[in-house]
Amino acid sequence: MAEYRNGSHMVYDIKYYFVWITKYRYRVLKGTIAVRLRELLKQGCEAKEIQIVKGSIAADHVHMLLSCPTDLAPSQIMQYLKGRSSHLIQDEFPELKRRYRGRHMWARGYCCGTVGQADQETIKRYI
Repeated sequence: MAEYRNGSHMVYDIKYYFVWITKYRYRVLKGTIAVRLRELLKQGCEAKEIQIVKGSIAADHVHMLLSCPTDLAPSQIMQYLKGRSSHLIQDEFPELKRRYRGRHMWARGYCCGTVGQADQETIKRYI
């Protein structure tokens, strides 16, 4: 059963699945860097009222399943999370700043998918 969220004059359940990688697939997300990145992503999501359903950090990429408010587009979410985390993590870990010149820690793209409770046939029957 879906866990619906409430807003002003609306009830919604919007979930996105995101995957993004480090630039050049460098395997730098280990140890204290991974722990701190997890904290930064959690803080960033709380600031935008995004709920983390599930997430994991591998050595060279991040997976997150997020329950998002209706006023945020997936591109806005990624822009915020990737930008904020890149700047803050590089300020705290100088070895990353040396490796990633120009403060670009994340690769340009990302993968995004939607997650829903109802399949296409159910929606067609409903309409």
